[in-house]
Amino acid sequence: MECNNPLALSLEFTLSIAEGKDLPRRNRFVSHLKKIVGSRLALQLDITLETNPSPTRPRPCDRMPPVDASLENPQDLQRAAQILGASQYVVALCGAGMSAESGIPTYRGPGGLWTRIGEPDPRSYDAFIADPKAWWERTLGLRESDEQPERVEFRHAIETAEPNPGHYALADLEAMGLLKHTITQNVDGLHREAGSRSLSEIHGNRTLLRCMDCSLRLPRSEFSFDELPPRCAECGGVVKGDGVMFGEPIPRDVLERCFQETDRCDCMLILGTSATVYPAAGFPMQARQRGAYLIEININPTPFTEWTDVSLRGPTGEMLPQLAALVRQLLHGPRRAT
Repeated sequence: MECNNPLALSLEFTLSIAEGKDLPRRNRFVSHLKKIVGSRLALQLDITLETNPSPTRPRPCDRMPPVDASLENPQDLQRAAQILGASQYVVALCGAGMSAESGIPTYRGPGGLWTRIGEPDPRSYDAFIADPKAWWERTLGLRESDEQPERVEFRHAIETAEPNPGHYALADLEAMGLLKHTITQNVDGLHREAGSRSLSEIHGNRTLLRCMDCSLRLPRSEFSFDELPPRCAECGGVVKGDGVMFGEPIPRDVLERCFQETDRCDCMLILGTSATVYPAAGFPMQARQRGAYLIEININPTPFTEWTDVSLRGPTGEMLPQLAALVRQLLHGPRRAT
């Protein structure tokens, strides 16, 4: 029986990661996935359980030198730095935890926006497609006094947020030539502001608008609102906010880039994400199944913690700068005082 559900197909990576006799760990993870995706998809997950894993690539750090005992950093941080330094293609996957460290409330979890006021209407994208003009008229005519106080608070937080040291550390790793690409689930644009250039914003960017036809993305100021809905200057297509609405498919160009970068990486950083929202939550196991190292930084354990090679417990804004500094030292030696 063939499974055609796109989410089930994307999870085949996860369902075939166990190597050799590691079936108990695999079965525990499958049980966890079923709790996330629900009983209907669980049937299709059972169908894919016998999928044969693809051949794994040789792991780049299998013959790494021992940890340098003269370094004062914790040993797990040293190990993470050595893995990064020995890797050829590092990709980062970032979640809401990084934004939270810049003062932006999360959507889910204790105190999250949706926890307090409920999730948006799952038909919001359908409503936009049905009548883009009416949607834009409502959006442009919305006054702050008409909004829920929690939404106003959230918007002010995201509009005034600034990149934190974790964002700048990623940009530093990219400038070193180690970090090849960043996949972020955050819509705040802080990675761009911090200097990241090779970037996939899988859920969009709140500061941009996107053409529905040609996927051109430009700042809001580049579009005219004299006529609604706004139209793309390149192809004439209807324009919407770049943020991905409930019920809206991930833009194809971004999703394909994410899969390509994940497939190329030999080391993935998993940063401030709970690893429960798909398709992004599937990328680490896709990378792991192909032999990549996984390095996690999070204040709490996640469903992926037991699968990681190194798990650093702490805020990304504290751990990433230390990691970047240690990698630089390993590659170039300690900086001399001037």
